[in-house]
Amino acid sequence: MDSFEWNKVMAAVIATVLFIMVIGIVAETPFHQEHVKPAFTIEVASDGVVEAVVEEGPSFAEMLAGSSADRGARQWNKCKSCHTIDKGGANRTGPNLYGIVGRTIAALDDFRYSGALEALGTSVWTYEAIDEWLQNPQAMVKGSKMVLAVRKADQRADLLAYLATFSDQPLPFPAVESAQEAAEGAIEAVEQAAEATGGN
Repeated sequence: MDSFEWNKVMAAVIATVLFIMVIGIVAETPFHQEHVKPAFTIEVASDGVVEAVVEEGPSFAEMLAGSSADRGARQWNKCKSCHTIDKGGANRTGPNLYGIVGRTIAALDDFRYSGALEALGTSVWTYEAIDEWLQNPQAMVKGSKMVLAVRKADQRADLLAYLATFSDQPLPFPAVESAQEAAEGAIEAVEQAAEATGGN
């Protein structure tokens, strides 16, 4: 076999290897997935109880911090057929909501609340309680007269910001935790859960 024949054999081998490499790259392309890292992950060293805690979206306090009373005024349009919000305003189908944030639940003497709401006793309308109420009144207090729900968290936050402006003594929004405080709190919660289950 002369050198010309050997050159043809080597060229065929190299062409085959290159062809196989190209086929491998092309075949992998449709199935290639890039790893997307969560916005906020806390690695936890434990005995296999929890590997990581992932924060999903902004916290309630962060939602309120980024809320807008102006946008909340537009959300109020859903409420004003049943409620008034001016100081000394009349009750309608629902009670007047002036000073609702921080007020005792079912506190107005001149409004007839449902028995289910009155059963909550001396509970207070905190920002968190109102947010839960707006999300699904029937789930929070079964048998309540209110049926309107505001499903979107950002719309509820805006509505809360608007309601908070109608008060003699507006309550401050809950403080937003720093990332470090949130991480420490999450780690502490995981450790407490591990202790409660005996590390299993």
